[in-house]
Amino acid sequence: MKLLILTQYFPPEIGGPQTRLQSLAAELTRLGHEIEVVTGFPNYPRGKFFPGYGRNLYRREVLSGVVIHRVWLLPAMGGGFQRMLNYASFTLMAGLGLCMAKRPDYIFVESPPLFLSIAAYFAGLIWRVPFIFNVADLWPDAIVDGGFLQDGLFMRLLFGMERWSYRKASYVNAVTEGIRQALLTKKNVPPEKVLFLPNGVDTNLYRPRTCDESLKRELGLLGKKVVLWAGTLGYSHGLEYILRAAKLLEGEPEIHFLFVGDGSARPELEQLRATLNLSNVTFCNPVPMERLPAYFSIAECSLASLTATAVNEGARPSKIFPAMASGKALIFIGKGEAARLVQEANAGVVVEPGNAQAIADAVSQLIKNPSLVRELGTNGRSLVEKNFQWQVLIDRWVSQLDQPQFSGNPISDHTGV
Repeated sequence: MKLLILTQYFPPEIGGPQTRLQSLAAELTRLGHEIEVVTGFPNYPRGKFFPGYGRNLYRREVLSGVVIHRVWLLPAMGGGFQRMLNYASFTLMAGLGLCMAKRPDYIFVESPPLFLSIAAYFAGLIWRVPFIFNVADLWPDAIVDGGFLQDGLFMRLLFGMERWSYRKASYVNAVTEGIRQALLTKKNVPPEKVLFLPNGVDTNLYRPRTCDESLKRELGLLGKKVVLWAGTLGYSHGLEYILRAAKLLEGEPEIHFLFVGDGSARPELEQLRATLNLSNVTFCNPVPMERLPAYFSIAECSLASLTATAVNEGARPSKIFPAMASGKALIFIGKGEAARLVQEANAGVVVEPGNAQAIADAVSQLIKNPSLVRELGTNGRSLVEKNFQWQVLIDRWVSQLDQPQFSGNPISDHTGV
C-alpha cells in the first residue's frame, strides 16, 4: 500500500498529533508499506519557525525511509484570527507539497485543521484515489465548547465545511470511542465509512526503567519526588489548577512538579508561578521523543488533564499512554472516556477538573504510598501491552482497509463539490 499523510503537524514538532502520525508512518514502513508525508515547516507551538526552516517555499526530507514534503505556512501561536490564517495558509500551500508527491493508494488527512479536506478532496479527484479524513478532535464543536468563537455566520460556515468533509471523504477515521460514536450518531456518518485507530504507544521505547540520576542532578532535583507533566501546555488542560495544587503542597518540600513541554499557555503559567512564588515547580523546554523515557524514569507519578467540556469527555489524551507504558501511576484530571479507561484499569487516580485541593490530595496520597504507586504503574503497563501497542493497533487498522466494504477504489462520491 502507498499512503500519503497530509498533516499540518509533524516532527520535529512535539505533541500528540505529531507523535501519533510519526508512529503511524514508522509502523506502516516497517510493515513494508510506502509512506510519504506532506506537512508544513515546523513552528508549533511557539509560532516561530524552527532553525533552518522558513527561508523558502518547499523542502524535501527523508527520515527513516519516509519521504517528507514540507511547505511554507504562516506561523501562529494560540487561537483566534491569526490561527485561522495559519490553517488557511497551509491548506493553500499544501497543493505544492502534493504536486511533489507520488500518486498514493490512499490520502490520509489529519484534522484539525478542518480545511485540509479541501486539499485532500481535489488531490483525490486528480489522482482518482480515496481520502481518509482522520478526526483527532471534533471540529468545530471544540471551538464552541472551548468558548474560542461565538455562534454566528463563521461558525455556521465551519459546521457546513465539516458536513461537506464527512460527505466527500471515502472514509472517516476516529481516534477515540467518543469521537466514533459522535460520528455515527450526532454527525450521521454512515457506519461503512467509519474507521477506528486510537492513540497508542511504542512499548519498546517507553518501558519501566531505573531512575536516571544524572538527569535528576542536571535538573537540580536530587532528593525530590518528581510529579511529571510531559506534553503540550495548552489552554484546554486547565494547568493553572496544578500550579495552585503545588502551592497547597509547599509544606511537603520533597514534592516537586516538573513540566516538560511548551504551548500557548506556558507564558501565563510561568507568570502564575512567579505570582504564587512557587519554588516547587520547574518548566523545561520540549525534548525529542527518544529522550522522554529518561524523564519518566525520574518521576514518581505522571499528570494528564483536560478541562470540563463536552468535547473533552470523548477524548483520550495521547500523553497518558507513555506514562502508563513507563510503569508510572497516573493522576488524570478530567471526566469522560480517558477517566473511565484509567479507572477501569486501576492505573491511577482520577480527579475532577478545576479542583486544586483534590489534585494536591491525589499527589500527596501517591507520594506517601510507594506500594500503591507500584501497583498502579504495573496495571497501566499491563493495559497498554494488551491493548495500545502501536504495532497491534496499526495492524488491526490496516486489516479494516482490507475488508470488503473498504477495499477497492471507492470514489463514487468524488463527483463534484
